[in-house]
Amino acid sequence: MLAAWLLVHHDTGPVALPAPSGHRAAPGPESPAPENPSPPAPGRTDRPGPGASDPPLPEIPGTGVLRQGDSGHGVYELQVRLQQIPGLYDGGAIDGRYDAEVRAAVTLFQRRYGIRGDESGVYGARTRFALMLRTK
Repeated sequence: MLAAWLLVHHDTGPVALPAPSGHRAAPGPESPAPENPSPPAPGRTDRPGPGASDPPLPEIPGTGVLRQGDSGHGVYELQVRLQQIPGLYDGGAIDGRYDAEVRAAVTLFQRRYGIRGDESGVYGARTRFALMLRTK
């Protein structure tokens, strides 16, 4: 949910981080300097014209659909979460590979908790949401 919100409501401006406790932050400028200090030429804007598409957003790790044959950090996190639910993936490998054993655990989770909307054994948005609600 947070990742989806961040994708929609992202702010590319500077972020002010709090100073560590016991330290004073160095004073910064009253307002940040503009990224492009020169104004656009008359009749031009910095925004793309009608019909132009926004550039694709970067993939946030762990938010895509995962299925058998996939590998990587997202699968690793899935395996860790599956082990937190007794009887799903007890003793399963935490190696970042979505194999038949991970698929069987995802299928069992979907059946046990009545998850609908994702293909059986596929870790999609609804399965991810349900698993995240039940694990850390």
